[in-house]
Amino acid sequence: MRALLDTHTILWALSDDRRLSSTAKGLVEDLENDLLVSAVSAWEVAVKVALGKLDVPEGVESVVVDAGFVLRTIGFAECEALRTLAPLHRDPFDRMLVAQALVDGLPIITKDASIAAYPVQTIW
Repeated sequence: MRALLDTHTILWALSDDRRLSSTAKGLVEDLENDLLVSAVSAWEVAVKVALGKLDVPEGVESVVVDAGFVLRTIGFAECEALRTLAPLHRDPFDRMLVAQALVDGLPIITKDASIAAYPVQTIW
């Protein structure tokens, strides 16, 4: 299976947080899955760390790669797709993740019910 991970899913998976659903945990632990981590999530983490809202050590990229996740850059196609999204979600990071999932035809592994309001498959 290929899927895009929401930022909280990545953080909870890497810290073995109990808030990660059993379904999400099973998908993360299955090494046969291609789970993508967007540069959008790295950007979101950096912003929240700078604002003092999140405490994450440096070197997140190497931890993500070592965990077996696939890095996903931000491209023009999803920036264009973002223009067509209804303003159902106020978080710009999550809106970009939705745009990427739509462009790539991937589900998003997320607990965020607001993301499910978009025409994208969510898994939790």
